Amino acid sequence: MALPITSKKAIREWKLYIFVLPSLLMVGTFAYFPAASAAYYSFFEWAGGDAKQLIGIENFRRAFSDQVLLDSFATVSVLIVFNLFKMIPSILLAVLIHRLRSDRWQYVYRVLLVVPMIVPGLVTLFIWKFFLDPNLGVLNGVLEFTGAKSVLVSLDHFFGWGVFFANVPIGWLSQPQLILPSLFLWGFPWIGAVGVLIFLAGLQSIGQDVYEAAELDGVGPFKKFLYIELPLILTQVRLSLVLLVIGTVGGYGLQLQLLNEYGGPDGRGMVPGLWMYNRAFYAGEFGYACAIGMILFVFILALTFVNNRYVRIDK
Repeated sequence: MALPITSKKAIREWKLYIFVLPSLLMVGTFAYFPAASAAYYSFFEWAGGDAKQLIGIENFRRAFSDQVLLDSFATVSVLIVFNLFKMIPSILLAVLIHRLRSDRWQYVYRVLLVVPMIVPGLVTLFIWKFFLDPNLGVLNGVLEFTGAKSVLVSLDHFFGWGVFFANVPIGWLSQPQLILPSLFLWGFPWIGAVGVLIFLAGLQSIGQDVYEAAELDGVGPFKKFLYIELPLILTQVRLSLVLLVIGTVGGYGLQLQLLNEYGGPDGRGMVPGLWMYNRAFYAGEFGYACAIGMILFVFILALTFVNNRYVRIDK
């Protein structure tokens, strides 16, 4: 346990803080100053130039009556639920790698997970946009080859969706009803390299004696996962939940690249971050965009608080 630093010792060792000062200045300049500027300009009618007009909380009033923004929060809430399910394959893969008896093979699989991270995220998005292309896309080709499309057409006739037709290519990114399913399919099989490595770090901290005791009690593989491994990696799960919420609520690059700045047909893929980007760089309403950013900050902070409050970690 680290000993507390007394004020006398801190004053005596003041030269050491000189090495910390450059990092503090960089963080303050490029992280805290832009955030403080956004909070300041959210109270102004500002188009990004020198001219600005103080309008108080009018930007926030407008935001709470902006139907596009309100609908985007509903969309991002659905995406959060989708992404919660997408965590499951990463947890299961981490457990499978952890249970490998060979350290060499564990290392090989960790390397194989890291290699795809070299590919820039933008390239990955363009590849997925090609996959979802109605005419040349891999997804439609697979559905045609396997006969799954005929099943979708039959279900469409039964339920009356009006989405899937026999001789018409499926427009995953051009039909409003298919926008959210397309965003859910993105990233299949939903194995995030960073998430797997985080869960592996938690699993490797479990002592071998715990497994030996479980085996003596006749605990099977599933119960090991349910009663030993999952409870003991809840710290990593909670961290992943925080990163998931921040990335899903604040992100908009996926929707911008796969759809457009208006969230695709009927704005079905619009999320708050994309609407903030749209208002700033397409409408020139930077003050209003800053207000949306502040609302996003409060929303993310509230979800993070709920996560830390209710995701219990009792070891």
